Amino acid sequence: MPERVIDVAVIEDDRATREGLRLLLSATPGYACCAAWGSVEEARASGRSVTPDVLLLDVRLPGLSGPEALPQLRDRWPGSLVVMLTSLEDEGTVVEALANGAVGYILKRTPPARILEAIAEAVDGGSPMSPEIARRVVALFQRPGGVRRPAAGTAGAADLTPQELRLLGLLAEGHGYQSAGGALGISVNTVRKHIRNLYEKLEVHTRSEAVGKALRRGLI
Repeated sequence: MPERVIDVAVIEDDRATREGLRLLLSATPGYACCAAWGSVEEARASGRSVTPDVLLLDVRLPGLSGPEALPQLRDRWPGSLVVMLTSLEDEGTVVEALANGAVGYILKRTPPARILEAIAEAVDGGSPMSPEIARRVVALFQRPGGVRRPAAGTAGAADLTPQELRLLGLLAEGHGYQSAGGALGISVNTVRKHIRNLYEKLEVHTRSEAVGKALRRGLI
């Protein structure tokens, strides 16, 4: 069978960064850069023949910012998954991007191999986040009054296996599939199976939703 190729589009105003991402994607088997634009406006003006699987979106852009433009971009490419790729760790920006439909948030200083892994993780149904970003998301739920912990004995964890609960904790810390599998001593395929079960049991579709619901229920 032919190898799956993930089509990725990039919106990044810094030319060196944009070209670096284009080269990385074009030179890596299983990935392709189908388009690279310097602004949201440039992307919107392009032809509709481009249908990226994943859109890498910078936050600080000329004109509309990445988080502001997310609803428009999702309307234009409803089947595309948006992963923020930025140097910003500002809490408000993270919340805005995730609330507007981004499935992941990766810092630009992330090693190239991890960026590629994050793209694949998004396509596989995950919600990739740099550890720094994941900690900020967790902190939002851990503020006084921000999370209501269930009383002892409350139902919630009963349906999750100990392995699934440990995996939830690793997801909250920002681990990817491979690193989580290494920490648990299981394969990446087994991690994916557990995550599918987690999503089904928690009735969520992304990592951020899973972590948020687990924190609200006091599971982690």
